[in-house]
Amino acid sequence: MSRIDDAVLERIEREHANGFTSAEILDVFATCGIRLTEATLRKYVQLGLLPRSVRIGRKGKHQGSQGVYPVTVIRQILRVKQMMAESYTIEQIKKDVLFMRGDVEQLEATLQSIFSTLSRVVKERRSETYAQTVAREVEGAKALSRDLINRLSSIESRLSARSSLRRVSAS
Repeated sequence: MSRIDDAVLERIEREHANGFTSAEILDVFATCGIRLTEATLRKYVQLGLLPRSVRIGRKGKHQGSQGVYPVTVIRQILRVKQMMAESYTIEQIKKDVLFMRGDVEQLEATLQSIFSTLSRVVKERRSETYAQTVAREVEGAKALSRDLINRLSSIESRLSARSSLRRVSAS
């Protein structure tokens, strides 16, 4: 199976900081030469291997909404594809790998909500003398939260790798 370099992944995630549509996900994989179909993406979601998309309204009259997946979805798909290539079953993937993914995603969503509220309040009070100091503190806290999410995801990945090593040595 092909792999996407970490630097490329980080660039892709920065460019899509607000998430990915299914078409964008498929495009990323096609561009990197990794086979992924719309049906496979939907199946991963139905099986609980990936989070469901969140409907986001489009600006403009009668534009409707579109489904957006979290920015972490590319890494999750790569992890699932790798484990399937290593002959993991769906149940093993759910149990051994994705055990804390939902909690980390929930934490990330909660933190985003908190920062959104803080940014709005700071913006409303920008004329007050302390607003610039608070705005810098909020930006610092955002950076810390990104680091926390990345570290938790890294821990999960390492635990998953250990689980994979245990599984191979038990065979």
